[in-house]
This record gives sequence, structure tokens and C-alpha cells, in this order.
Amino acid sequence: MKRTQAFSLGLRSVMPLLLGVAPFGVIYGLVALQSGIPALAAMAMSSIVFAGSAQFLLAQLVGAGAPLLLSAGAVGLVNLRHALYSASVAPILAHLPRRWKILLAYLLTDEAYAAAIPHLMAVKPDTPPSAMRHWILFGSGFGLWAGWQLSTLAGVLIGARLPPNLGLDFALPLTFIAIVVPMIESRALLMAALAAGAAAIALAALPYKLGLFLAALAGLVVGAVLTGKTK
Repeated sequence: MKRTQAFSLGLRSVMPLLLGVAPFGVIYGLVALQSGIPALAAMAMSSIVFAGSAQFLLAQLVGAGAPLLLSAGAVGLVNLRHALYSASVAPILAHLPRRWKILLAYLLTDEAYAAAIPHLMAVKPDTPPSAMRHWILFGSGFGLWAGWQLSTLAGVLIGARLPPNLGLDFALPLTFIAIVVPMIESRALLMAALAAGAAAIALAALPYKLGLFLAALAGLVVGAVLTGKTK
């Protein structure tokens, strides 16, 4: 498989997830404007931060007048899950030069990872060699990046005209459900997902989305314990 084919494979794999990402991006544009963030700054945040949940949190903190250091710390905490994705793909990308690692680290998001990882980890006759697999991740990451920028732009342009009670915030949980459910292939993964979900609900009242971070830790602990018992 050539690099163009690997890139196309990653691009095609992420396309179905854009159905959930697009309205999410539009909603972010609306929330950013309502929080007092200028349109250009909202677009710049999508290009620089490029992390939907972190951008929502940052927009809400800006609207609440939270201190800069507190906002940066909270956003960094929410994005810690990306370290898990990086650890997962690191062996496959170890041979790449630093410029490629920096680019792929920037493009590595929940949806891009979920779309690319089955192809990156598969060992089949039609799977590209490791020297080309990074093009799959690049394709899925670029597709997600382009879709996110366009949907954010749409939200910024039309956000002020949308009614505040439109109820489009269902797009985010639906997107994550679409990512997680197909990957639950064992009892350990199922219990980890249930533990994380239960913890997220129980800790939802914690400030600055700390409940999400603690829920992720709960899922990791449960998954690690059950996986260890099966070995």
C-alpha cells in the first residue's frame, strides 16, 4: 500500500465520526461567542488547542472570569487522556523523525485515534507496513482537523442567530458513544467503561470538570485490575 492509499484509508475511516463532530463544532462556536470570546480568537482556539472538550471548558471558564492559570491547568487536566493515546501508538511511530511526531501529536484526538487504531494495530495482508502506517493516522487526523475547523467557522458565523435552547449538545456524548462501544470486546473493557461512566455521573458536580479526570482514572484502575486477573 502506498502513502496515498494509507492516507485515504485514514481519511475514509474518520468520515462517519464527522457526523457527530460537525454539530459539536457549531455548538462550540456558539458557546465561544456567548462567553465573550471574539470570533477570531474562537477560530484561533480551534486551530491551536484543537480539542473539543477542552475548548468548551475554556470558553466556559473565560465566560465565568476564571483566572488564566486556573483555566490553563483545567484544560491541561482534561487533555491528559491524550497521553494514553500517545503511549498506544508510540511503538508504531518510534521510527519517525521528530517533525512527523510533532505533527501527529498535534492531530491526535479521540476521534482520529479511534478511526485509525484498528488499522494501525491490525496484522493483515492488506495492512500497510509500519513505515507507511503513520499516513493512516495523518489521514484520520487531517480529516478530523479540517472538519473541526469548518464546523467551528460555521458556528462562529451563524452562532449568534441560533436560539440558545436548540439542544444540540447531545452531539458530544453521541460521538463518544460511537467511539467507545465498538471497542468494548472483553469483560475488562466493559467493566472499565461502566466504572468510568458511573464515576463521571457521581462526580459530575465537581468544579472544573475534575469528575471527568477522576472517572478516567477509575476506568483505568478497573481495567488494569481485571486485565491482570485474566493473565
